[in-house]
Amino acid sequence: MESIFALILLCVTGTHVSSSPGPLEDVVIDRYDIPRVCPREVQTGDFVRYHYNGTFTDGKKFDSSHERGAPFSGQVGLGRLITGLDRGVQGMCVNERRKVTVPPHLAYGSIGAGDVIPADTVLVFDVVLLDIWNTEDKVQTRTLSKPESCKRLVEATDFIRYHYNGTLLNGVPFDSSHSRNGTYDTYVGMGYLIKGMDEGLIGMCVGETRTIIIPPFLAYEEKGYGTVIPSQATLVFEVFMIDLFNPKDDIAVVVKEVPKTCTRKTVVGDYIRYHYNGTFQDGSGFDTSYQRNSTYNTYIGMGYVIQGMDKALQGLCIGEKRRVILPPHMAYGEKGTGDLIPGSAVLVFDIHVIDFHNPKDLIEIKVTSKPEKCNLTSEVDDLIQYRYNCSLMDGTLLYSSKIYDTEYNQDIETTNKVIEGLDEGLRGMCVGEKRVVIVPPHLGHGENGAKGVPSSAVLHFELELLDLQKGVPDGYMFVWLGDSPDPLFPAMDLNKDLSVPLEEFTAFINIQVAEGTGRLRPGMDADGIIKDMFNNQDRNSDGKIVAEELKLKVEEDSDKARHEEL
Repeated sequence: MESIFALILLCVTGTHVSSSPGPLEDVVIDRYDIPRVCPREVQTGDFVRYHYNGTFTDGKKFDSSHERGAPFSGQVGLGRLITGLDRGVQGMCVNERRKVTVPPHLAYGSIGAGDVIPADTVLVFDVVLLDIWNTEDKVQTRTLSKPESCKRLVEATDFIRYHYNGTLLNGVPFDSSHSRNGTYDTYVGMGYLIKGMDEGLIGMCVGETRTIIIPPFLAYEEKGYGTVIPSQATLVFEVFMIDLFNPKDDIAVVVKEVPKTCTRKTVVGDYIRYHYNGTFQDGSGFDTSYQRNSTYNTYIGMGYVIQGMDKALQGLCIGEKRRVILPPHMAYGEKGTGDLIPGSAVLVFDIHVIDFHNPKDLIEIKVTSKPEKCNLTSEVDDLIQYRYNCSLMDGTLLYSSKIYDTEYNQDIETTNKVIEGLDEGLRGMCVGEKRVVIVPPHLGHGENGAKGVPSSAVLHFELELLDLQKGVPDGYMFVWLGDSPDPLFPAMDLNKDLSVPLEEFTAFINIQVAEGTGRLRPGMDADGIIKDMFNNQDRNSDGKIVAEELKLKVEEDSDKARHEEL
């Protein structure tokens, strides 16, 4: 009883106990190396795997699993081990080392074991426990870290990508996806994994780290796996979930910001300019347009971008921000793309729409202010003075006619040196009128853009007409506003001397302009225009025009109005 009590005390306290003098009645256990953490101790019915060295009391070795390179595996407490060792390993922890001294009657008794162990011999076993499991065991999971937001959990038939470190129960590593610098990609619950891993991965979030402990009968069982996983080994996996999706998944859209006014949404065939940040589900980035300081420009629904993005870009407003999650089968699939995107990767895009248009778009005009009286409006060939701001559709100011300093306020004056869409947008305006004109890129600066203007940019103009001078058709310097005098030369010959010098010709033209019967091209030197007209009619260059030299240039314009020029 004294020896039994000592043994029980030994198992509880872990102190060193020596054998008392005289014959041993029971095993003597010396727990000389106990791990700090011991979540489980060996009990009757458990299966164990351990290494040992067997010696006699004089230190002579008679057996060693270390030398054979194969640990011992067996079930405890059911008579499958020698009785002394059966008792000696009970209460052990994985990675514990103990010395078990076994008296002959609990070992090989008076018979011994062949030529190896003589009769009535005390045996000493130095044991290190490597593994412990029971047929009643289940897969154990423990979450080490988890994101605050977890909107989706791994389910059977999902496809997942994860990193892992794999060790045996005693901490010896056997595999790691990190060392291969590549995730493990597989379907869950469809038999592609060992049973225990299929079970242990269920319910994980993207970004979660968990430990999964798998008993041998739910792992590689008696066969083990090559030289890295021994027979009947409990496996421990530390898993980090990178992403997950299901083959039935469609794109997922989360609207982040929508402008207060949205008069139009993107449709198939539109051309869009947008900024984006591209990340994986674990938050690591793979691409961004902001870093390049350039929008991504493309047609929608025409196959120029990956399938999921083609779909996600439909139904957007200018200025809208949204998050788009694309499953691999609607992105880059199982192959991925280069070193940038791995195979079977779920992609997350945060999109900000800068602008969009359709190649069939015309300019848009919205009058914001107009004077009550408007008898005269701008048209082709008029000279106008106007104030403007030009910006992108997201409000970014590109350029402006308003140049402020401490001394003056300057307004830009123009004739016909403007982009096509603006030229059209300036027509039909009254002096004092204000309007907004939206110009699509094919009527603006096109695919090449201009200094300070991005390629394929939709332009937003705020216009105010300040002054208007009626013009003359292109190619003319002077036109009659009605029928010219007929015959013309007698009307031009003011002093009736049958010849018209430059001074007399100048006086005649100025009279026509003053009376409103003729018009000079505005914005140019009137005297210079008149002199050019005179020289054109003075065909012999003698400083005067006679009746025989006088000819009119006559054309019909597209509106069938008659234009004549001297």
